[in-house]
Amino acid sequence: MLDEKISRSLVMLDSFDNVAVARVPISAGTSLKCPEGEFSAADSIPAGHKIAVISIAKGASVYKYGQIIGQATADIAPGEHVHSHNLAMVEVHADYAPCSQIPEPPTPIEDKTFQGYVRGNDKVGTRNYLAVISTVNCSASVAKFIAQRFPAEELAKYPNVDGVIAMKHEAGCGMQFGSDAHHTLNRLMAGIANHPNVGGFLLVGLGCETGAMGYLLQQQNLIQIEGVSGPNGPGPLVLSMQDEGGTLKTVEAGIAQVAQMLPQVNAIERQTVSARHLSVGLECGGSDGNSGVTANPALGIASDRIVACGGTAILSETSEVYGAEHLLTRRAVSPEVAAKLIERIDWWKNYVAMFGAQLDNNPSPGNKAGGLTTIAEKSLGAVAKAGSTALVDVYRYAEPVTAKGLVFMDTPGYDPASVTGMVAGGANVVCFTTGRGSCFGCKPTPSIKIATNTPMYERMSADMDVNAGTVLEGESIVSAGERIFDEILEVASGKKTKSEQQGIGDEEFVPWLVGPTL
Repeated sequence: MLDEKISRSLVMLDSFDNVAVARVPISAGTSLKCPEGEFSAADSIPAGHKIAVISIAKGASVYKYGQIIGQATADIAPGEHVHSHNLAMVEVHADYAPCSQIPEPPTPIEDKTFQGYVRGNDKVGTRNYLAVISTVNCSASVAKFIAQRFPAEELAKYPNVDGVIAMKHEAGCGMQFGSDAHHTLNRLMAGIANHPNVGGFLLVGLGCETGAMGYLLQQQNLIQIEGVSGPNGPGPLVLSMQDEGGTLKTVEAGIAQVAQMLPQVNAIERQTVSARHLSVGLECGGSDGNSGVTANPALGIASDRIVACGGTAILSETSEVYGAEHLLTRRAVSPEVAAKLIERIDWWKNYVAMFGAQLDNNPSPGNKAGGLTTIAEKSLGAVAKAGSTALVDVYRYAEPVTAKGLVFMDTPGYDPASVTGMVAGGANVVCFTTGRGSCFGCKPTPSIKIATNTPMYERMSADMDVNAGTVLEGESIVSAGERIFDEILEVASGKKTKSEQQGIGDEEFVPWLVGPTL
C-alpha cells in the first residue's frame, strides 16, 4: 500500500520521495509544508504535477512512490516545478528478484454475490448480447446492417436481451496464413463467440479471406475458431457473402438467423451467483498526475476484493508497466510466471526498436499536461490498479483467461486495443480509470469509468461512474476502493454504466494484430 500523507496542498506518497504531488493548483510564492520541512513554491504548479520538497542535484534520481521515475537534468531547488524541462527517463535496471515478495493469500470473502447469466463451463455473464461477428473487414458492413435491423424498440419484446451488436474490424485478410496475426484474430473472434456476455452469435464473412472464413472453407467446414460451436450443431453458424449471393441476400439471411435465435437468447434469466465469477479487466487511459494517487490505488483495493472473492483481476498494457515490472515479478507465484512477464517486456523493447521508437515515448501529450513526465512514473501509477495480491499467471493477447486471482495480459497501451484483448480473454466487467476524461465503452462488456479528480468528474459527469477524486478531499483509499467494488457488483447485476446509457461501445472492438499486411 502507498504511504499517504495528505496535506492541504500537497500529497506525499512515500517517505523516501523527494517530490510531492500538487493536490490543487498552487500559485508561485505559496508557503508549503510537508514532512521534509517548509518552503515556498518557486513556480505555479498545476494540480497533479510534481514539486520538489528537497534540493535535487543535476544527475540525481527523482523518487515518487518510493521508486525512481527519472533523473534530474538540472539542479532543482525545493518548491520548483518538476517536469519535462528538468526531468528525463533513464534506463533503470531494477532487480526483478522473482518470487521474492509473494504476499499471503487474502482473507477469503464468501458472502458477495451478483445477478448474472449462467452459461456452460462455469462461466457467468453480466450482460446478454447476441453478437454478429464479422470475420473480415469485407463483411463489416453486412454485420452492421444485420445488427441495425434490431434496434432497442424492436428488442422490447425480448427483455432479457441487452442488444444485437456487430463485432466488426479492419482485418481478416492480407496476412500470412497461420501467422501470429492470423491466430490472434481467430482467438479474438473465438473469445467473443464464447464470451459469457454473449448468449448467441452469428459469423459473417466474405468467403475468400485469409482469416476465419478462408480457413473454414479450406478445412471443409470443420470448426476453425478454436473452441467455438454453433447453437444448432457442432460447427459455428456461418454466412458467406459469396455463397449467399452478395450483400443484400446475406443481410436478409442474417436477419432471419438472428430472429430465430433471439427467443433462445431471451430464455436465459439472471440468477444469484457468487462473486467468484467476476473477471474484471483493469484499464487506465487519459491518465494524469492523480491517477496513481487516487483512482488506480483505489481500484487496486477493489482488485484485492475480487481476488479474495475467488474471482479474476486482469492487469494489462505492457508498454505501461515498463519501468514498474519488478513490482510484479517479485509478487509472481513462480519463476515461470515471472519469466513470462520479463519475456513480454523484452519483446516490446525489441518490437519498438524495429521502428526507431522507445517505450519512454509512451506518455501522451495529454498525460504530460496532466503531470506525468516519464514512462516509469506512469507505469508505477498504473500498476497500482493491480492491488497487493500475488501474480498468478501471464497471458498472451486475447488468450482465454482461466486462472483465478491477479493475472497479466500482454496488450498495447492503446485503450481500445487493450480492452478488446481483455474482453476476448473473458473479462465480464471492465474498470477504466481516467484523469483527463476518456469517454469509452466496449460491448459486450460494461465499462465502469472512474475519475481521478473531482473537477473532471463534475465537468464530465455524464461519462463518469465513480469519483475517486474524493481521496484528495480526505476519503481513505480503502473507502474509495470499497465504493468501486460495490459499483462492480451493481453493474455486474445489470446496472447500466454511463457509457451504456449513451449507447457507446459498438465501435470500440479494435484487434491488435502484429505483422505485415500483405
